[in-house]
Amino acid sequence: MGRSRRTIPEELLLLALDPTTGTTAQPQSLDLGLAGAQLVELALAGRIAPDGDRIAVVAPRPTGDPTLDCALELLRRRGAPVRAVHWIGGPRLGLRQTYLSHLERCGMVHAVAGQMCGVLPTTRYQATETAISREIRSRLDSAIRTGVPPDPRTAALAALAHAVGLGKHLYPGNEGRSSRSRLRDLIRHDPMGGLVAHAVMDVQNGVAAQPRRSPATATARKTDRAAAQEAGGSRIPMQPRRGPMARAVAH
Repeated sequence: MGRSRRTIPEELLLLALDPTTGTTAQPQSLDLGLAGAQLVELALAGRIAPDGDRIAVVAPRPTGDPTLDCALELLRRRGAPVRAVHWIGGPRLGLRQTYLSHLERCGMVHAVAGQMCGVLPTTRYQATETAISREIRSRLDSAIRTGVPPDPRTAALAALAHAVGLGKHLYPGNEGRSSRSRLRDLIRHDPMGGLVAHAVMDVQNGVAAQPRRSPATATARKTDRAAAQEAGGSRIPMQPRRGPMARAVAH
């Protein structure tokens, strides 16, 4: 499969595949990451664009990728720009399996049937095109090692890998701590990737119902709260946190 035909959701999934066990790391957060990766891919294709913390469709013509075009059509039907956290936190049943099946059809992974506890049927996936997985990993390693700003695709992939928690899978232990930190820092090199990565983390942290505040607004509120306490010892009441949004059920 040529490099130009690989999408960011596919690359994120290949990064998450454990070559030893054939399972995916961080499966629940990975489902959110795949939904976010679709947004990044559609943005790179010129079909959508960020509008503050929302996503707007700017060119509804199909991309030729059935899975991406399904997401694009759903966004188009919304009519108005949708908040990234609402899109990513919505139901995405079967999205991971859809991409695994696609990678299997392309010959990049093969399915291995098995059983759990000798009774329940399971399916694991082993990468067959290991050179492609190594190339994807090499791009991340190079961006981390050299400090040179990566291309938008690699920057977005790094942002999503950090957002779904793949850092500890790719760079484990104490020896990988600095690499995990630099992986997180790559989030700043792609605005769309950064927006989506923050939305993925917000959904996981249960703050998707609240609009994302700018740093200046957050600082101003902290300053006002401190001033009130100094003046009269009173406290400015905190806004109640809302419950987490429903997330996709992993399959």
